[in-house]
Amino acid sequence: MWRNIKRKLWQWRGVFIAAPSAGALVFILRLSGLLQMLELAALDQMFLLRSSEPIDPRIVIVEINESDVQKLGKRGYWPLPDGLLAQVLEKLKQQKPSAIGLDLYRDLPVGFGHQSLVKVFESTPNLVGVQKVAQSEDSSAVAPPPALKKLGQVGANDFPLDGDGKIRRSLMYLADQNGENVFSFSFKLAYLYLSDRKIDVGQTEDYLVKTGNVIYPLFQGNDGGYVRAEDQGYQILINYRGFRDKFQHISIMDVLENRISKDLLKGRIVLIGPTAESLKDLFYTPYSSTILTAPKRMSGVAIHANAISQILSATLDNRSLIKTWRKLQEWLWISVWSLIGAILRWQQRYSSGSKRKSLLPLISILLAGCCLIGSSYLAFIAGWWIPVVPSLIALIVSALAVTAYIAMTAGEIRKTFGRYLTDEVVANLLENPEGLKLGGERKKITILTSDLRGFTATAERLSAEEVIKIINFYLGYMADVITQYHGTIDEFMGDGILVLFGAPISREDDAMRAIACAVAMQLAMEPVNQKIQQMGLPKLEMGIGINTAEVVVGNIGSEKRTKYGIIGNQVNLTYRIESYTVGGQIFISESTIKEAGSIIKLIGHKEVQAKGVKEPIKIYEVGGIAGEYNLYLAKDEEEVFLELLEAIPLKYAVLDGKDVNSTVIEGKLVKLSAKEAQVCYDSKVNSLVLQPFTNLKLNLFMQGNAKISEDIYAKVLDKTAEPNNFYIRFTNLPLEVVGQFNAIRLHQKTIVPLTPDE
Repeated sequence: MWRNIKRKLWQWRGVFIAAPSAGALVFILRLSGLLQMLELAALDQMFLLRSSEPIDPRIVIVEINESDVQKLGKRGYWPLPDGLLAQVLEKLKQQKPSAIGLDLYRDLPVGFGHQSLVKVFESTPNLVGVQKVAQSEDSSAVAPPPALKKLGQVGANDFPLDGDGKIRRSLMYLADQNGENVFSFSFKLAYLYLSDRKIDVGQTEDYLVKTGNVIYPLFQGNDGGYVRAEDQGYQILINYRGFRDKFQHISIMDVLENRISKDLLKGRIVLIGPTAESLKDLFYTPYSSTILTAPKRMSGVAIHANAISQILSATLDNRSLIKTWRKLQEWLWISVWSLIGAILRWQQRYSSGSKRKSLLPLISILLAGCCLIGSSYLAFIAGWWIPVVPSLIALIVSALAVTAYIAMTAGEIRKTFGRYLTDEVVANLLENPEGLKLGGERKKITILTSDLRGFTATAERLSAEEVIKIINFYLGYMADVITQYHGTIDEFMGDGILVLFGAPISREDDAMRAIACAVAMQLAMEPVNQKIQQMGLPKLEMGIGINTAEVVVGNIGSEKRTKYGIIGNQVNLTYRIESYTVGGQIFISESTIKEAGSIIKLIGHKEVQAKGVKEPIKIYEVGGIAGEYNLYLAKDEEEVFLELLEAIPLKYAVLDGKDVNSTVIEGKLVKLSAKEAQVCYDSKVNSLVLQPFTNLKLNLFMQGNAKISEDIYAKVLDKTAEPNNFYIRFTNLPLEVVGQFNAIRLHQKTIVPLTPDE
């Protein structure tokens, strides 16, 4: 049981590492306050995205706009004198509004008519004036109108400012310098309106403000996206209705010149305040956060209208307030999205191959991000401010952390197993906690080896740069084919390749995929050679051997340097099988035939005595594979031999691996075809009978024995010949010899085309 639990934990280790790490990082950033401005900006965008709300008909703004200032100034009535203000108030009183809010400082007399204004103050019980309570280094407190102060008809017009200079909170009340609570201007006016309609306004047992059935949550310094914000007084978040166009508004000149309808103000709250740019009573709000246009400011009187509207709408219309989660809920929310990001990326760790698949992790994270933003927006519509920026960062960071972890562990695996592992194999190895440990296991796999015929001799005639260019191009092309068939490239050995099917990951179709891969590799030689010849270089020919057997596979080496490899005599046998091939051939063992089944197309078989093997073995030549693979090699044309009018004398020696036997034998080339030749020798001088598949190095005596050709390489064919004769297949022909052979054919008026690589 513990083993299964341990394996499950290992399989999800990327999530267990990334999610808490990303969450912890975001928590640190959140607590440091670095995300506060981003979160506030996100809140502003919620306001901007929200659908437009209707006009609140309960509030009317009497504004002093720039035009009013100009007109009053021309008449000598600016600053607005107390006598003129008294006239305005009298005209407003006549329409019997529920409350009048005067958002103009009148702590001192202004111009003429001060006594008239005092009389209006004393005779208007539903009039509320303003005072500024809070003070700071760059602003001072402003006293209330003395007459209204005596009557208790004064409210504080202070608003808390955020670090970016925006107003997002309002006050219910705050303490003055004497420690006495002063109700806010907006709350006093809302109180008058609600009391006029017999709606209770008071406090709960927890001293929370309550109007009707609505309780106003007390703002605290770390609510929502705030971190250690100033929370003096009874603050609440403003659920803005919008700019001043969400309220009816008239100008003060309209009032003075009697241009307002008779019952416009009846039963409503009337606010009097400046909106003119020159009066500098404009502030930044969430609606100032436009991206493409210059930020718009909102007048102080319009902000008061929003604060009043929020209280009235919540009490009378059930319009939601802006509420926030507790810290534990926020942390859980952030942790959930960190976990989602890690899980989504971890589940997509198998994504590989096509470009479309490789985009799946990015698409899934983008979709998750859209869900996060969408859910936060819907919550905002319902009146909840849920942190979106920390959660979004947690989602992205956890996904990036998993990506980095996968890259790091995959890099370690590739160092051990080689570069040419498919992402699927790497991901599978990531599931196994024992994957990178030293050690081996005995398992049945299919081994494929390939080698370029005669390339060593070709390389000797080319520059080092040309050799590397050919090899890299060839190996790169073959690696792509091998990866397509999910083979594991264990090693590149010069121009040879060792490929494993069934290690490190076993599949039921290992043998079939190995054969299909071999056929695909041979077919790929055609485009390879087209490119090689375009480069002005000789063609290449490849032989492939395949064997299925039980071997020891595992990580070999030390703690400092490890390599994934295979050990066993069956590996050597695979090399022996491959050594019997000529260019374009695929030989497989009998065990591979049994594993692959009847879908293999065979075009012949041979019995050979492989070096290091006691008993003869059968090897089979593959012509293709049916089924889902449906791959077939082109059928070789039958060789047409030209009997030479004059035999070409030669000498040859047997190749044993890379070593040339010291015994040199003389003979004659008597017949010639496109790729093969017949050699005659004197059995009296040479009693050595060459076995099929023996590799030879030959040199021709050209131009009447006056010149010896460059080295020619060939393989003895398993082909019946006349006594004291044997057939050979050329594996490498120098360009000079090709030219001489073509000249002989032309001389005998028979053309059998040869290409330089043959």
